[in-house]
Amino acid sequence: MKIAVFGANGYQGKLVVAELARRGIEAVLVGRDPVRLAQAAASVGLDDAEKRVATVDDHPGLVKALRGCGAVVNCAGPFTPSGAAVVRAAITGGSHYVDTAGEQLYIKGVFETFAAAAEAAGVTVVPATTDACLPADLLAHLLAARIGPLDELAGTHVIVGGGGPSRGSLRSVIETIESVRAGGLAYDDGAWRPGIPARRSAVTLPGEPGATPVARFPLPEVVTVPRHVAVRHMEGLAEAEMVERLNSPVPAEVVASLPEGPSEESRRGQRFTYVLDALGTDGRRARGVVRGADTYGTTAAIAAESACRLVAEPAKAGILAPAQAFDSLDFLEYLARRGIRWSIEEQQVG
Repeated sequence: MKIAVFGANGYQGKLVVAELARRGIEAVLVGRDPVRLAQAAASVGLDDAEKRVATVDDHPGLVKALRGCGAVVNCAGPFTPSGAAVVRAAITGGSHYVDTAGEQLYIKGVFETFAAAAEAAGVTVVPATTDACLPADLLAHLLAARIGPLDELAGTHVIVGGGGPSRGSLRSVIETIESVRAGGLAYDDGAWRPGIPARRSAVTLPGEPGATPVARFPLPEVVTVPRHVAVRHMEGLAEAEMVERLNSPVPAEVVASLPEGPSEESRRGQRFTYVLDALGTDGRRARGVVRGADTYGTTAAIAAESACRLVAEPAKAGILAPAQAFDSLDFLEYLARRGIRWSIEEQQVG
């Protein structure tokens, strides 16, 4: 099995390459700079790994670079300006595709642009195979199975520690700052809509004595979950302090001078909590919770596992949400073995 990693020389890309190597999977490192690809391979102890040079503005060259690989993991953010080119090349070359995108409008665009082409080519495309979107998407599927059609679903993200974002994450925020400042899309009455006020200003996290202030945020699972869960309204929220920081991003000219990403020690000290609060149409309530450490390392494990699963057990061709491509319970149990805790609790009403 060969799996291509596009953007292999970046911070997230190197983590994915290392994760594939840990599993004994042959990774093909793809990027635009041969020197940086060689440095990336050396940094993860894979000097002899296959390296292929390609750019997003050379479609034939990119198709050639991805050809022969069972799947492609695209780690080259920001995805909004360049991700579609990699999706297109993967479909043309017959490789399944996953990515580490969190950019809400880009993910929505993949679903709307490439469905017919992917189906015709027999290729499965699963965007947003990340620490946040994939577990939340799978958990939402199980929540709906527990309490039936949903009147309302609210996703909340809280991340503590971690040493700060990578350069790629900062550039993604800059690229999508208008969406971030506007709070992103909500799903309401059958359509994704901007500008819908949040229904919550605070959320009480599990085990916490008080409520955490939250604000609207363009979470990727708001785009994926309504594709397989019957829900009337879904919104994305994040800790208000984090949203405020992201609303004033680091200037683009400063990003290049910053560390490539957080240290391994900082990542180990990071903690994330993702909560899904569901209200069924019959009035029942349930809460799903995902907790873990190291968002970047977790994303590497999720993206690598997703690519391997698509190659080993092909899903339906087309553009799929995680819960449409993978068995929700089985994948969450895999994550539990990696230290990612998850739970669903039905809550008493009245």
